[in-house]
Amino acid sequence: MLHRRVQNIRHLFGIISRNYVANLSGTSKHSCGWYSTGFVPTELPRKLKKFERKPLVRSFNELKREARLRKRERQKAHEVTLQPPENGLVIKELIPVAQKVYAARSILFSCVSKVVKSIAIYSCSLCGEVHVGHPPHKIRTCDVTGSPASKEHSWKRGGMESVLPLVESFHLYDRIGRAVSHNEQLLVDRIPAIVELCVQAGVNIPEYPTRRRTFPVYSVAGRIIDFERRFPKGDFPGKDVNTYGFWENISSKDKMSLDLLSEDIHAVAVQGMEAWEILRSGALRLMEKYVVQTCGYCSEVQVGPKGHKVRNCQAYKHQMKDGQHAWQEATVDDILPPVYVWHVLDPRGDKPLEHSLKRYYGRLPAVVETFAQAGAHVSENYASLIREDIAVPEVDEEKWVV
Repeated sequence: MLHRRVQNIRHLFGIISRNYVANLSGTSKHSCGWYSTGFVPTELPRKLKKFERKPLVRSFNELKREARLRKRERQKAHEVTLQPPENGLVIKELIPVAQKVYAARSILFSCVSKVVKSIAIYSCSLCGEVHVGHPPHKIRTCDVTGSPASKEHSWKRGGMESVLPLVESFHLYDRIGRAVSHNEQLLVDRIPAIVELCVQAGVNIPEYPTRRRTFPVYSVAGRIIDFERRFPKGDFPGKDVNTYGFWENISSKDKMSLDLLSEDIHAVAVQGMEAWEILRSGALRLMEKYVVQTCGYCSEVQVGPKGHKVRNCQAYKHQMKDGQHAWQEATVDDILPPVYVWHVLDPRGDKPLEHSLKRYYGRLPAVVETFAQAGAHVSENYASLIREDIAVPEVDEEKWVV
């Protein structure tokens, strides 16, 4: 116990010293660059009740103000010049970012699939809570319909889908075209939302063809006018898709990383942690320009300027809305949900986390916790979540804590 407290004090002293030196020199390793992880929350998001709506990215008054301005512009009936990507063109400066995000996703899935073979993953069969490491914790937080009165979890072995849940979106051939109707839900492919975001941002994938415009569209009195022919002669899916262009831009080092030839779990975990940071920061940068919609009551996501019209919302009292979604602006957590799990201080220990000591434990995204238990270093951006500055007492010492 004393040895652990000494380590915590040394760790805090090191952080304070590095921050002090960085402030004196006016530099910081997280001050710039698109690898910045400023999107890491300082505290866990509040768990919403089943009838509550997700928090809005922008305030409701700001949304109403923009709606009034758009209404006035439509009444003027004049031509409005749109900027990319609203005019159908891609932003050339963000194409390399989209390519890095798509490559980081492949690396991340390969790393997770290899690390989970040596790190135990548990999932509750009732509430779906996830725990990384063995043995699973004894924190009684299972509070759903059908759970026991003791609120203890019913653990079962989980897998990669427990750590990285898949969020899908309808693939749009024309991102500024009409929305997917309810009758077309079985005719349009659904792909991972992060992949659809990369495709709309400029990544060409032969399996998912998309329309690349050469002339912009215009807005006249609120209506989109496309001067380019709707189906030009010789336009067919996959015509302008470069099958080899993206992969030729990847260095030989990245190609070796995709194969994951290394058998060192620690090296794989470090590589996966870097891919996770690149994936999150790159997706955040893409979403600043490319709009992503999410339902305010369920987990449905649609990449594009507007949501689809498929009536498949299964949220609380969805019958009153006829299954229609309440679309709003999405965040990076909607397309890359961080499944928060309890942080295990000693992965090699055989003692589970106790319910009476849960206020001393930290939380981390399941991906970060998995790589951390495999030996990867946790970024300082998660310091407020991991709570390394708090010494965890023993069960018999907890009553003496002031």
